This record gives sequence, structure tokens and C-alpha cells, in this order.
Amino acid sequence: MGISFQDFEKVDMRVGTVIKAEVNSKAKKPAYKMEIDFGELGIKRSSAQITKFYKPKDLVGKQVIAVVNFPPKIIADFSSEVLVLGVIQGKDEEDIILLEPERKAINGKRIS
Repeated sequence: MGISFQDFEKVDMRVGTVIKAEVNSKAKKPAYKMEIDFGELGIKRSSAQITKFYKPKDLVGKQVIAVVNFPPKIIADFSSEVLVLGVIQGKDEEDIILLEPERKAINGKRIS
């Protein structure tokens, strides 16, 4: 069973730039806490399980794609406001590579 195009249009995906990243030491699974600049939408926070291929210092300045209209989710006392998108590259859920624009994009622009 698929979803309708109207359902897809409800998912608000935007581009943003990571401005801060650090280990989320309280998370059950290895994760990073990030602050991401979404331009006109402001700075949003996310906890992402992307520790296998990325270090916090490598994430700062990187543009990412995220869903910005899910309700916040509490992860180990951290409020994750957006869901950063990636591809599961291997057999493990931790083998994630981030989706990112192929060129520099304006923060906050909608993915279509």
C-alpha cells in the first residue's frame, strides 16, 4: 500500500547547515546532538545516530536534509525537533550516510 501525493506533500523537508555537533552521551545508542540552521525557520536541534561515518567536527558546516514538521521527540533528556535524513548503507542501522545537497543551498529552502 502506498501513500497519496497529498500525504507526501505534508512532509516538510528542508535544507539546513549544522552549526554545532557533540556526542549525545545519554542516548542508549551512539548518537550526536546537533544544532542546525534552517534560515527563516531558525535553529533546530536533532539527535542523530550517525556516529559510524562522522565525527562531530566533520559535521559542523555540512548541509543536511531534514524533516522539520514532526513533533519533537525526547531522546535521553534531549528534545530532538527535526529528523535528519540518511541512507542505511550496510546491514546495520548505524551504517548511515547523510543526504545532502549536491551544491550549496540556501538554508531553510524546501525539498521538492
